[in-house]
Amino acid sequence: MAITAKDVNDLRLKTGAGMMDCKKALTEAEGNIEKAIDILRKKGAAVAAKRADKAANEGVVLTSISDDKKTGFIVEVNCETDFVAKSDDFIAFTNFVLEKTLLHKPTSVDELFSKEVSLQTKLDEIVGKIGEKIVISRIGIPSVENGYVAEYVHPGAKLGVVITFENISADKFDLISGIAKDIAMQVAAMKPLAVYREEVSQDIVNKEIEIYKELARKEGKPEQILEKIATGRINKFFQENCLNEQAFIKDNTKTVGDLLKEINAKAGIEVKIKSFLRYHLGDEKK
Repeated sequence: MAITAKDVNDLRLKTGAGMMDCKKALTEAEGNIEKAIDILRKKGAAVAAKRADKAANEGVVLTSISDDKKTGFIVEVNCETDFVAKSDDFIAFTNFVLEKTLLHKPTSVDELFSKEVSLQTKLDEIVGKIGEKIVISRIGIPSVENGYVAEYVHPGAKLGVVITFENISADKFDLISGIAKDIAMQVAAMKPLAVYREEVSQDIVNKEIEIYKELARKEGKPEQILEKIATGRINKFFQENCLNEQAFIKDNTKTVGDLLKEINAKAGIEVKIKSFLRYHLGDEKK
């Protein structure tokens, strides 16, 4: 059977073994992931293969911004225990991963491994030394041509944010730098689903509307006004879950959008939020 890149990545995440080792094991196991794990164990391809049933839910999130403030980098590296996450060896390895991410600018973890040949060796070495499964789970590199990128890492390095702003030139960066950091903190604290309501999946919106209708129906509301009630409640949903409409954490009398409007009016600019990446150790990986 054909072995897909997803199959290889799933096995790599479970075992910590190298991509080629995973592909060979899956081929030999005819796509059966449990058999492939056994093959890796027998061949001694990686210490982590012996810990395939362990959860790697601890670790760190690291961020960095390019000197010109136009590109952001965010990396999540996981291990099994908080004790290891705080160890010098693990911290050194995660800094190495971030350094190579800045150098190669990969579009995925797999691409980073293919571009940086020493990475698998480094990973095998630290896994062998520490004895825990270690996984580079996510890499994000947002950039903006005519804009500014800000970062925020929450104390403890378990939560990080990189956020991009567009429509602002380098000579105006001093006008946005402080508030950009505050809005990055906003993303960390308030966990928005999207920047603008138009970006929220229609499936999510439809699901919320049906929930609101059913709640109103159970409250005894007439059928003919359920749509109106649901519309009102979905607006509240957008206000709570869309960054631009959220109440600003440092001044809840205004929204994040209001804050940017004030800056734009004072400075004669039209800066707006383009996107954000929020990595938290507990998040489901995509």
